[in-house]
Amino acid sequence: MNRKMLIAAGTAFALSAPAAALADDIVDVAAGAGSFDTLVAAVQAAGLEETLRGEGPFTVFAPTDEAFAALPEGTVASLLEEENRDQLVAILTYHVVPGAVMSSDIAGQQLEVETVQGSSLSIDAGDRVRVNDAWVIQADVEASNGVIHVINEVLLPE
Repeated sequence: MNRKMLIAAGTAFALSAPAAALADDIVDVAAGAGSFDTLVAAVQAAGLEETLRGEGPFTVFAPTDEAFAALPEGTVASLLEEENRDQLVAILTYHVVPGAVMSSDIAGQQLEVETVQGSSLSIDAGDRVRVNDAWVIQADVEASNGVIHVINEVLLPE
């Protein structure tokens, strides 16, 4: 089966295909979706692009451009400045969990998962999936090195 992507309303929806058949890594999938320009720019500014193109697997809770836009005015611009790189890295790695966790793996569960940043995320995978205070608005967007779950807010480590 050939891997196909349906791009609708600026969000990537993955059609089923084995992960090994996927050609695009997490960064490529996010860049191609059209709704993660801020996230991709932040990943590049933080020096994490090569890592997220790596073997993985990774699970990325990816905030949309709208989620970044909802932060207080000037926050994103400030985070992208070189002197704030450590803070940007901490925020971005707080959105990444080692391994590929599909929604079916955690359906109906409430759990704490450790992020690459080192802190934990609280996940409630009831009828709607919630990650801390953010909602998953699209789950299981597959990439060659993991999976993206689209969220409606930027997660901030405590």
